[in-house]
Amino acid sequence: MIKIKRVYEKFSKSDGKRFLVERLWPRGFKKEDLKMDVWLKEIAPSAELRKWFGHVPDRWEGFRKRYKTELSEKKFLLDVLLKEARSNTVTLLYSARDTEHNSAIVLKEYLEELLEGTQK
Repeated sequence: MIKIKRVYEKFSKSDGKRFLVERLWPRGFKKEDLKMDVWLKEIAPSAELRKWFGHVPDRWEGFRKRYKTELSEKKFLLDVLLKEARSNTVTLLYSARDTEHNSAIVLKEYLEELLEGTQK
């Protein structure tokens, strides 16, 4: 099972293994205060894509498509998440304010497609 959660939400044992999937460290957190297992900053969108998107909802579909293209080139990192998700709960942690348009949503969708065998 794959879940997503803002880093500012309370930790729960039901989160399973927690992966921070942001390129930049979340504001307001010391590294020792954020309950996470692994920081996979390399799986986050490139700096160029992140800046282009800028959380502008009108760019959402373009962002999703471009980020999925970037993800297709990160097989090793995807495999880390997929291996864990096949047998345990995985929570993807993100810090964006926008809970409807962020990279963790796209990453979760992409991973679920891979798990279902629908991703090429």
